[in-house]
Amino acid sequence: MVSNVLSDARRIVVKVGSSLVTNEGKGLDEVAIGEWSRQLAALVHGDGGVRREVIMVSSGAIAEGMKRLGWTTRPSEIHELQAAAAVGQMGLAQMYETKLREQGMRNAQVLLTHADLADRERYLNARITLLTLLRLGVVPVINENDTVVTDEIKFGDNDTLGALVANLVEADALVILTDQKGLYTADPRRDPSAKFVDVADAGDPALEIMAGGAGSSIGKGGMITKILAAKRAAGSGASTVIAWGREKDVLIRLAKGESIGTLLVAQTQKTQARKQWMADHLQMRGAVTVDAGAAAKLIGSGKSLLPIGMIAVEGDFVRGDVIGIKNESGEEIARGLANYASAEARLLCRKPSSEFEHLLGYTAEPEMVHRDNLVLAHH
Repeated sequence: MVSNVLSDARRIVVKVGSSLVTNEGKGLDEVAIGEWSRQLAALVHGDGGVRREVIMVSSGAIAEGMKRLGWTTRPSEIHELQAAAAVGQMGLAQMYETKLREQGMRNAQVLLTHADLADRERYLNARITLLTLLRLGVVPVINENDTVVTDEIKFGDNDTLGALVANLVEADALVILTDQKGLYTADPRRDPSAKFVDVADAGDPALEIMAGGAGSSIGKGGMITKILAAKRAAGSGASTVIAWGREKDVLIRLAKGESIGTLLVAQTQKTQARKQWMADHLQMRGAVTVDAGAAAKLIGSGKSLLPIGMIAVEGDFVRGDVIGIKNESGEEIARGLANYASAEARLLCRKPSSEFEHLLGYTAEPEMVHRDNLVLAHH
């Protein structure tokens, strides 16, 4: 069990904490970032025979900004923290760009806030952008957009952001690299009887009770945030590994199936988790009715829904809403996430994708509902 979770993973989110990235706050650790970049490149290039898609969620902007500004103590004023983040983000992006490019990799900077993932339309946009980058073989380097966020809308820490990104792109695994070897039953620095946890179920309440408080001084996230992140990632079917970030070749060895750190196993399958979420939507904002040909393609061949097969649109919905898909006799045959709002969908009924640009003034996805975002009704 332990060994195949990561060796089977094709899409992996890797999160590194600020104490690792900045070598306990001394400023960006060029050697460490170079090491992770080398390992990420090996995963993407398919060393060992399997090509993988990887996303990096990296902390460290505020600590690097403080160093560049010559500040020795972390400011408490939110606007000063935001200024430090803005300065530090330049260094962070520059360092990943340099180190990944040395490995022949292209990378992209993506800054996210909670609002990007809470708003359905922005959620869908962020998802499509990230999936496009992965398809192009680019490594997205993600950080919280600290320059514009306030405490009310913060993720709180990048462990949570890592889990939300894993949900967003439906990753197979989340790897949280930290300054400890993994999870212990108690703080090993204070309690000599602390035992190492090799494997557990993500979301097991006993883990939360065990991980009382936060350990590291520079970052916000202690073990508790990692345990909660693993629970959240498991919601979309991703298992989580918590491991020491300076372990030699940690990512490559995990991908080969070696057991390193603590594995928190997701209990639900990836596809099942997403489809369940859509199936559980009680209130739908609207529906589209499709002709017999489109209905047969959806049910029989597992195809996406194209506007050319739609004959009517009901309700008032926006891009990213869950909508019903009905056949000509009005039965719901499926539901899924709308790529177009209701007003646009009405214009696109019976139209081929070649006409979308002319009708809407822009062109987006060819599908009304992509098959990855579609769940069939059980009859």
